[in-house]
Amino acid sequence: MGLFQSFLRRFSMYDMVVIALMAALGIATKPVIVPLAHIITGPLYVPGGVIAGGFYMMWIVLGAAIVRKKGAGILIGLVQAILVLALGVYGTHGAMSIITYSLPGAAVDLALLVSGKRCYEMAGLFLAGIMANLTGTFLSSLVFFRLPLVPLLLSLSAASLSGGMGGIIAFQLSKQLSKFQEGGCSEK
Repeated sequence: MGLFQSFLRRFSMYDMVVIALMAALGIATKPVIVPLAHIITGPLYVPGGVIAGGFYMMWIVLGAAIVRKKGAGILIGLVQAILVLALGVYGTHGAMSIITYSLPGAAVDLALLVSGKRCYEMAGLFLAGIMANLTGTFLSSLVFFRLPLVPLLLSLSAASLSGGMGGIIAFQLSKQLSKFQEGGCSEK
């Protein structure tokens, strides 16, 4: 059995559905969020994805928080990359989509690993959101925009802020969703 197959066997069917759903939501929300962010970032000459990224990267963080298994983040990012390549829905990254979409997922996994026992608490998901958006912003800046140092630092600072906010939103959503898994939605 191949390494990738043994990696995938760790995930249940429920986990796979969550991974696919979070990947699809990340791709589906991007075209809505980015133009709204351009209203704010356009006059500052900052790419709109820097601010919007925190909110569409939130889906990777949320998926990892729901699944709670190592590798969920990179799997969500990989599914997003495959969706973008197969459907051609958003962006002009082309074959680079495999890297620009997968590495933020890997950054989420790394941040959760570094956070240790507190990885699914607010601080861990806050860090995961920051790392995902920093990675995505840096890769986009490196591959496409080639920003000079000062605009790059401004972009990375804004990416940290919006990524952290996305991580906090993911924490709040995962906390609410966990109530459903515990039977919290039953009538009294």
